[in-house]
Amino acid sequence: MSIDVHQHLWTGSFVDALRARTSPPYLDGWTLILDGEPPYEVDPADHEHRDTTGLELALVSLSSPLGIEFLPPEECWPLLDAYHDGALALGEPFGAWAATCHSEPDPERLAKDLDRGLAGLQIPATAVPDDRLLKVLTDRDLPLFVHPGPAERTAGVPPWWPALVPYVQQMHAAWHYFHAVVRPRHPRLRVCFALLAGLAPLHSERLTARGGTGRGRVDRDAFVETSSYGPRAIDAIVRELGIDVVVNGSDAPYATAPDPGLGAAATHAIRVTNPRRLLGRKESRK
Repeated sequence: MSIDVHQHLWTGSFVDALRARTSPPYLDGWTLILDGEPPYEVDPADHEHRDTTGLELALVSLSSPLGIEFLPPEECWPLLDAYHDGALALGEPFGAWAATCHSEPDPERLAKDLDRGLAGLQIPATAVPDDRLLKVLTDRDLPLFVHPGPAERTAGVPPWWPALVPYVQQMHAAWHYFHAVVRPRHPRLRVCFALLAGLAPLHSERLTARGGTGRGRVDRDAFVETSSYGPRAIDAIVRELGIDVVVNGSDAPYATAPDPGLGAAATHAIRVTNPRRLLGRKESRK
């Protein structure tokens, strides 16, 4: 049984809340309209039936590229409430990351949401982490999950552009900002970066050459997850950071969890041991 820390599943309450809107982000039937990306035809089957065979836990997250967390509070919270209510009602093996409003952060509201049983807080990579929100997490010994945020509109590019360019750049920036600015203020915070942090850890030689520090020192509470990458990228990250901070994520329904290709022991670490340590859960001895 393994853990997947990165899935997206839209429940009926969340779909209804998106359809009730008339400005981005919103759903027109099953067509998703966003500010920075072309219209996307959602396959309803992706959000109705999900094969969870072999999964001990699948953590659902709000898709931060939708831009919901940056809306004014009066627009943001109804969508977030619909997301939380639907995700918490999914039942086993699903769990969920909390999401919160970044246009006007509300630590007390985040605390109440987390206390409903959410696994931790997801934030967009484009958000500047608010110390008050991070304190809510550390007070509860819960982790942070950093996910790509909204993409800026770029004319004339192919459909894959947002996933390959803005998302990767955002994660790269978030990784370095966290280590340079956030970690000194929150030394106990566990954090996980989606899509292997945009491969930012592989730039440590350039970081050192430009006056940065930290090469050779691994932050065992700063994890990276594997979505949309495969054995070559995972192997490179393991060579830089070691195996203990790499966790399994699929980004379902948009991708599938990769086979790390590093042998049984490494696969167990990535799919079971490391996600449990990220989430503060003890490993089952069954």
